[in-house]
Amino acid sequence: MGHHNTVFSQILKLVPRHEFSSLSMKHDGVRRRDAMSRWTQFVDMASAQLTGRSSLRDVELTLERQSNLRYHLGTGSVKRTTLARTNKQLSAGFYQALFSKLYSRCQSYSPRHYFRFKKKLFSLDASLINVSLKVFPHRDYNRKKAAYKLHVGLDHDGLIPAFAAVTAGKVGDQMQAKLMSFPKDSVVVFDKGYADYSWHNQLTEKGIFWVTRIRSNAKYRVLERRKVNHSRGITSDQTIEYTAKISRDKNLNPVRRIGFYDEESDKHYVFITNHFEWSANTISQIYKQRWQVELFFKWVKQNLKIKSFLGNKDNAVMTQIMMAMCTYLILAFIKFQSKFKQSLQQMVRLIQTNLFAKRSLIELFNPPPPVRRSPQMSLLV
Repeated sequence: MGHHNTVFSQILKLVPRHEFSSLSMKHDGVRRRDAMSRWTQFVDMASAQLTGRSSLRDVELTLERQSNLRYHLGTGSVKRTTLARTNKQLSAGFYQALFSKLYSRCQSYSPRHYFRFKKKLFSLDASLINVSLKVFPHRDYNRKKAAYKLHVGLDHDGLIPAFAAVTAGKVGDQMQAKLMSFPKDSVVVFDKGYADYSWHNQLTEKGIFWVTRIRSNAKYRVLERRKVNHSRGITSDQTIEYTAKISRDKNLNPVRRIGFYDEESDKHYVFITNHFEWSANTISQIYKQRWQVELFFKWVKQNLKIKSFLGNKDNAVMTQIMMAMCTYLILAFIKFQSKFKQSLQQMVRLIQTNLFAKRSLIELFNPPPPVRRSPQMSLLV
């Protein structure tokens, strides 16, 4: 049997050290020799994500027991007080930049979405991450709780986050959406929480297609009606223009309005889009795929460390959440590149129990078939 480094060491090799060092120099500059390095912080926080550690003491004890592996991990000693200070002081913006680098790598290997069109498809959404009001009084969301908010733009090629940002819970979804830069001709789908008609107009002018649901109180008039296929649940297909005074003043473009009845949920939905060529059924199916971003949030909260925090400062919280996003992309990269059949959840379970085991990462997910024993061998045993 060949010699292998630990599973953890093999995972860390997927993060290019030269790019990592370059980002560190850009965000942190030259630091004291006795200060915890950015790489040591990254390794410590990655171990917390992959093993589900609940406190800085847990992280410290876990890595102390593996002190003989520090050389292979390329880290120094771990002290919880030093890690706490580092998470508080070193900018979480570093992990935002690392996230972008990892997403670019994943794109080269991620499978395409199942729609026939070749355009990129993104789903936008945000999810509250509740925290203790006593510990985080400065992040009060209402009188009863405090919260941060994770904003995500999910790339349906591989179902990986393309954009991620952490804000206070009160920050509106639209504010972060306007900071996201989508490639021309891509398709962006979002719910009514992003119902900003002016922003919709800006996306159209940039050559970006979008699909969403119309506000129940929207004022409009019908410019054109199209024939619909009722057998597919389509109830209407129209071109409309907004008639409210504020809409007329903004000179908004006409949009397409599509009614859809879903037999499974016994609900009627009304979508709007700036794409006039695709069938009404395709538009409704695109919006249905927005549910994938909800499943993404559910998976991350269940499998990574973003519901309890190792620090009580904004920078520490943002560092931990963005580290979780980076960890997700690393796991997705392993899955895409090696074409493992296991789900990401199965991969996480295997990694948690084998993180410091010295075995091949490939064999961990694709173990060799069992050796069949002949009757003579069984008798010898």
